[in-house]
Amino acid sequence: MTTLGERIKRIRKTNQLNQIDFANIIGVSQGTLSELEQDKYKPSMDTLIAIYNNFKVDLQWLIIGSAQHTYSIILSEKEDKLNSVFRKLNTDDQDEIIEIIEIKQKRYK
Repeated sequence: MTTLGERIKRIRKTNQLNQIDFANIIGVSQGTLSELEQDKYKPSMDTLIAIYNNFKVDLQWLIIGSAQHTYSIILSEKEDKLNSVFRKLNTDDQDEIIEIIEIKQKRYK
């Protein structure tokens, strides 16, 4: 079974965020996040709620890491549709879609 810190790190890595960006999203410093991921101390309830609100993880899995629960992302209707259509594309078309999304991201940074 994983530790709470390992689960927090898994959420961050799954969302392809560095510690600074993830920490900013959940409202803690990068140093605090580093210590949370190393299990040096437990997160506050506010931090757990921020993780839940921003990343839509199963709270029971996040808090107690029960074997019956795994990390999952709750997708919006648009995200679910995009994911469904994306999976039906061949590899070259998937790569092209990823490039288009990356171009869009750069435009709005």
